[in-house]
Formats: sequence, C-alpha cells, structure tokens
Amino acid sequence: MKDIVVIGGGHGLSAILSGIRDIEDIKISAIVTVADDGGSTGRLRKRYTIPAMGDVRNVLLALSDSEPLLHELMNYRFEGEDNMDIAGHSLGNLILTALTNMTGSFNEAIRITSAMLQVKGSIIPSTLQNVTLYALMDDDTIVKGEANIPSLIHNIEKVFYQGEVEANVEAIEAIHGADMIIYGIGSLYTSILPNTIIPGINKALKECKAKKIYIANCMTQSNETYDYDLKAHLDAFRKHNTEVDMVIMHNDRIPQDILGRYIRQNSIEVVDNGDCGIEVKKFPLLKFDNNLVRHEPKKIKEALESIL
Repeated sequence: MKDIVVIGGGHGLSAILSGIRDIEDIKISAIVTVADDGGSTGRLRKRYTIPAMGDVRNVLLALSDSEPLLHELMNYRFEGEDNMDIAGHSLGNLILTALTNMTGSFNEAIRITSAMLQVKGSIIPSTLQNVTLYALMDDDTIVKGEANIPSLIHNIEKVFYQGEVEANVEAIEAIHGADMIIYGIGSLYTSILPNTIIPGINKALKECKAKKIYIANCMTQSNETYDYDLKAHLDAFRKHNTEVDMVIMHNDRIPQDILGRYIRQNSIEVVDNGDCGIEVKKFPLLKFDNNLVRHEPKKIKEALESIL
C-alpha cells in the first residue's frame, strides 16, 4: 500500500483526485488550501470566522462514491442577489459551515461529510485557522486577500501570511507518512503555495523522504503566471522554499484555434525549454472541450500508475 499525498486546491486538485482514486493499493490524503476568500466561501468565512470550505467541498466530491443526486445537492447553488442571506451559497458550503458550528471542529465537519459521501481517502485542511493570504508584487505593492491577488496586472514576487499560522497536525502526519507527494494542478500562487508556505508543512516537506512531483499546468494564468514557462513555475517553488524532485507535464498538441482563444485572454501554453535542472516526464494528459484545455483524470491516472 502506497501513501499518496496531494497538495493544492481548486478544480485542478479535484481533477488529480478524480483520476487517481481508483488506482489499486494506494491510500490518498488531500491537503487543501483554506485561503480562498471570494464568493460564497468568502461570505461564510467573514460571517462565521471559519476556514474556507469551497475547495474542500470540491475535493470531497472528487473522492466520493455516493449517489449522483448527493453530488448535485452538494453543488446546488441558491439563486438571487448576493446581498441576500442564502443567495449565491452552495448547499455543500452551508452543510460544512453548519457541521463546523455544531461540532466546534472543521476537521470533524469534514469527517462527518466524508462518511456521508463515502469518500475514498482523507481530506485535510492545511490549517484550521481563518487565514488571509497576501502577495508582494514586483513594484512593492502588497495585495490582501486570495481573491484580489490575480486582479492586478503585476508580477508576483511572493505570497505570505501575516502573523503565525499553525499547520493542521493531520497534514504534518500525512506528509511524514507519504511515499509520494504531488503538487498541483492549479493556481500556483493561490492554490498550491498557500499550503506549502505554512511553516509546519514546509518543515515536514523538507524532512520527508518521499519523491515530490509537480503536475504542471498546461496554460498560464492571466495576472498570476502570464508569461511563465515551466522553469519559471519551478523557480516560484524554490523562492518559497518548496522542493520539487520531478515534473509531470503534457506532451499533447493543443489546436491553434484554442491557443488563439487563450492568447486573447492573456494566457499562453506552459512550455519546457529544457532548462529546469530536474527530471521532466511527459505524457498525453489533456482533453479539449468547448474550446477549453483541461487535464483528463483518466490520463493523469495512467501517467501516475506508470511512475508508481
């Protein structure tokens, strides 16, 4: 039995977990960022002073064996103006908030929801604190709040927290017991690094002997990693004292019309210029739906199985 720890947030993390959940003889632990402060998650955080639950909800569903109706219910979003109490909230976010208030523990709320959804694996918030992410830009501007960081047209120098942030003990234990650590897929500065810059997690990653693999993004993000090649992504990991031993990236040929659409939205393909200094393994990983480039969970599974 191999212990696999996946670190990240957002839809990219869910894509990885959806792919690897059916690999035989592995135990999955997902360490999830709780720095999100936009939308429904941000409103619930502000009102109830709890960690962000939106990415946790997505990961729960990615590893769930429950009936499709339960998936639809967890993702159901109430309509109406956002200034109304219930409008804009997903039912899953409200359930996690209610369980956190009832039990007094975000970890326990996740455990109860995991049992309800028949989740295969452990979902672990990187911290149990109600944290705020900051970014230092290349012109020395400091931006407060995860949702605000990608809104400015500046290069990000680093992301950080103000004050002491304690790692979730369960996250540290999972890292120490891991046979493989996977970072990605997703927003570099607002989904992946917000986990690894927490001192306790950063220390555990340095101490553990597991191979640390980054599943690279296929496209850059406007206002966050706009002109980054693969090396620039890895340099960001190094700047935040986060070790990477190997990269998995796509070798698919992206259609020109789709690339053109992304270029018009200030996004380009992430390319490997051969100067990364570590092993880069390339696989067919992508699918193309409605002019969008996405990682295909089944192909991620095949790539990781070949490495395992």
